[in-house]
Order: sequence, then C-alpha cells, then structure tokens
Amino acid sequence: MNIASILISAVQIYTWILIIYIFMSWIPNARESSIGQMIASIAEPYLAPFRRFIPPIGGMLDISPIVAIFALQFVQYGIAALFSFAS
Repeated sequence: MNIASILISAVQIYTWILIIYIFMSWIPNARESSIGQMIASIAEPYLAPFRRFIPPIGGMLDISPIVAIFALQFVQYGIAALFSFAS
C-alpha cells in the first residue's frame, strides 16, 4: 500500500465520520452519548472554520457540513492527481 492510497483511505474514513455526525443530529440525544461525543471531538474541529464563514440558511439549516465534505472530496482528488503525476 502506497502513501497515496493511505491518504485517500484516511480522507474517505473522515468523510464517513462527518456523514455519521450529520445523521446523528437527526436522532434525539445521539450527540450526547459517549460515541456521539467522541465523533463530535473528531468532526467539530474540521467543521468549525466552515461554520464561521457559512451561516445557517433560514437560521436552522446548516449546510457547512456539506461544503466541508465537498472540500474533502477536492482534497481526495488532489491527492490522487498529485501522486499520479509523481509516478
């Protein structure tokens, strides 16, 4: 396994953590559980900069996690492109 595949796998795992964190907001008290707090400690530091620049729509709909996931996808494509040129 090379560095590119490890980095891409890490980005994919982090993307899934973000998706799980988003779905946890739909379940009452899920984020207050020990697993929810652990996932929040992983996801919130990455989401915080996006939330500073992207206000909620209508005061309730937070689209910053969607933008954050798109940014991760661009990073994943960038890693793939960078390592494909290097080889």
